Amino acid sequence: MFKKLLLGACVLAIAGAAYVRLSPTDLARFAVAPIATEAGDTATSNSFKAARQITAPPTDILQAVNTVALKTERTQIIAGSVAEGLVTYETRSALMGYPDYTTATVIDSEGGPLLVIRGESRFGKSDLGVNRERVEGWLTQLGPLVVPAS
Repeated sequence: MFKKLLLGACVLAIAGAAYVRLSPTDLARFAVAPIATEAGDTATSNSFKAARQITAPPTDILQAVNTVALKTERTQIIAGSVAEGLVTYETRSALMGYPDYTTATVIDSEGGPLLVIRGESRFGKSDLGVNRERVEGWLTQLGPLVVPAS
């Protein structure tokens, strides 16, 4: 009886892992421009959004974000491009392959152009802070191209 339960648990774990890795991405949900009206941060239990004033032309900023993002392990572009002004990246966790989606764009605001980057988990109710860590890490690497949050 114990062997059957163990076998059943293994089958369920493999099926769950396969679902996480192979299920299609809903681009209409995740590849959407994040919205902000002013610089600042917004966090939920499974997402993080940062908006920062920029100190260079929007295309240069997005190219810099793209360079930083693609240096991040297990990260790839899944929608958009720098030329389109909106890029969505998928970053998968090392062990289980859980996907997080990070979208970057530059928008106009009353105070000038803002770089807005939003990271969101696809599965679960909490991302354990990984989206905040990733977005803030990217912003740190951008250095003087963005104005730090006050």
